Amino acid sequence: MEPRGKHLKWHPRPPLLEVKRNFELKTTLVKASSRLPLLPGSRLKRGPDQMEDTLEPAKKRTRGLGAVTKIDTSRPRGPLVSTVSQTQGPTAAQKGAKKTGGPRGCTGLGSVLKNQKPVPAAPTQKPVTSTAPVVAGKRPGKRPAWDLKGQVCDLTEDLKRYREKTQRLDQENRGLQEQLKKAQEQAEALGTERNALEGELASVRTQAEEGQQKLETLCARVLELEKCLGAKEGLIQELQKEQLGLQEDKKALATRLEEQERRLQASEAALSSSEAEVVCLRQKTTAQVTLLAEQGDRLHGLEMERRRLHNQLQELKGNIRVFCRVRPVLAGEPAPSPGFLLFPHGPAGPSDLPTRLSLSRSDDRRSTLTGAPAPTTRHDFSFDRVFPPGSKQEEVFEEISMLVQSALDGYPVCIFAYGQTGSGKTFTMEGGPGGDPQLEGLIPRAMRHLFSVAQEMSGQGWTYSFVASYVEIYNETVRDLLATGTRKGQGGECEIRRAGPGSEELTVTNARYVPVSCEREVETLLHLAHQNRAVARTAQNERSSRSHSVFQLQISGEHAARGLQCVAPLNLVDLAGSERLDPGLTLGPGERDRLRETQSINSSLSTLGLVIMALSNKESHVPYRNSKLTYLLQNSLGGSAKMLMFVNISPLEENVSESLNSLRFASKVNQCVIGTAQANKK
Repeated sequence: MEPRGKHLKWHPRPPLLEVKRNFELKTTLVKASSRLPLLPGSRLKRGPDQMEDTLEPAKKRTRGLGAVTKIDTSRPRGPLVSTVSQTQGPTAAQKGAKKTGGPRGCTGLGSVLKNQKPVPAAPTQKPVTSTAPVVAGKRPGKRPAWDLKGQVCDLTEDLKRYREKTQRLDQENRGLQEQLKKAQEQAEALGTERNALEGELASVRTQAEEGQQKLETLCARVLELEKCLGAKEGLIQELQKEQLGLQEDKKALATRLEEQERRLQASEAALSSSEAEVVCLRQKTTAQVTLLAEQGDRLHGLEMERRRLHNQLQELKGNIRVFCRVRPVLAGEPAPSPGFLLFPHGPAGPSDLPTRLSLSRSDDRRSTLTGAPAPTTRHDFSFDRVFPPGSKQEEVFEEISMLVQSALDGYPVCIFAYGQTGSGKTFTMEGGPGGDPQLEGLIPRAMRHLFSVAQEMSGQGWTYSFVASYVEIYNETVRDLLATGTRKGQGGECEIRRAGPGSEELTVTNARYVPVSCEREVETLLHLAHQNRAVARTAQNERSSRSHSVFQLQISGEHAARGLQCVAPLNLVDLAGSERLDPGLTLGPGERDRLRETQSINSSLSTLGLVIMALSNKESHVPYRNSKLTYLLQNSLGGSAKMLMFVNISPLEENVSESLNSLRFASKVNQCVIGTAQANKK
């Protein structure tokens, strides 16, 4: 930043000031000339008003000349202006420069005109000889009125003189204009310089403000550092105190270290003795590991022996077993007459589990001529186990739990629930409503048993996986009961196919196969299947299942350490209600669908009986393909499978005909014998 006095220097008077000064002097001289006394014999020394009075007669004759004379007389004389301007110029310029003291002595044109002092009126002087010609000798007086020629000559001379004055004033005007132009250029230069100086002043002010802000910031920083310094000093004092405490702790630790060293020496001595004990323990551990391996091999052998004996026990009971279950009388149903259903005891008396059932029937067609009541006919049946109406779900499952264990061991297992509509088949397989644990059916109990045993077997190196599916066969059409969303109800797209070329395993296309690992997942699947299953109202039941439902669980076990694998399906089937058709019954249009359903159900149940008979007789051809049900379950019905059928009957006398048909069909199945079952091991 340059010092302010560096640019201050004296400048000559601007041309504009010169022009203004000349104009003021001209005005003053013109006013002064009007006050000069008239000299005799000279009209040029009169004022403008007196000259007009003298030339009045000539103006009346020549109006054009008089107008020119009046205009010319209003201007001051040239030489007087130039003389006064030269004498007054430097002094006025110096005063103007002193009074306009802007930055570096520079100011604009407006500042010069504003600060210029008015020039005092010049004192009355005698007219300068250079402004007008002097007539030699005595000037004649006023011409008489009759001397018109003389007056014209005088006017001509005045006109010539005024024209010369006009030319001089024009020249002077041009000179003033040039001075004005120079003054304007100088004013523009001064304005440019002023703008530059103002810009520098603004930058200087900005720098000053920034410096002030930095100064304030530094002051704040100094205060902050002072506070921080005070805090640090306090911290140093605390650290010094802490250092003193640590020195004391160091002394205490040194004392403890000496004590620990003494104890360490004692521990090393004890360690040396313990090493000998460790060597002895390692030897014992090696012996125990060897023994554990031997025990593991023995345990595996015992597990294999258990499976063999378990399977042998199941074979002794029969690979095809039939259980009969009689449901209790429901509220609102008539109680059966005494002796209608009897459950005779076994050879050991009441302690034996019931295996026989006796049903009494009165045949009205065999009435006597005297009108006496017809004799009662008793029908006796024997099964592997009979469950009276008071039997609970837990008791029923205990009888089939060993069969479920066979599925975990690698044997195909199939469990049926057969009987007329309303005999309790669905209750036996799925359980009752409300989620009561005491009413759970075979499916949730079997799944709980499988998950529990699989968890126990994991300690022996076995790992199991379970994949569930749930389908129904309705009018010989396979439908997926686990379908959701847009696939719901599109059962026609499901077909039974081989899992692959050369594979004996069957699968249902477009059906969901859901991996399950806990009971809650199975409950969700059962709830979904219960909603999707086809039911209808029949003469035997308000809500009758009109399809065969098949719950399939694919069990896969593996013992990675020994390279063993076992794969087996568990099929839990709830068959549709078996009802005979009355040939004389007239059906309306709304009952034709129920008629077709019943025909399809009876046809598939008949095929199931034929397949079981063919397997028992060891026929070369088994009609699996006559029904979708038997075709889907063929791998669980053959000689390598274990099968159990629940025949469910009603305790009501009005259903005695259907109950007898169910019991006779179950008796035929119970008489069948299938070959020895073999586990599916790899």
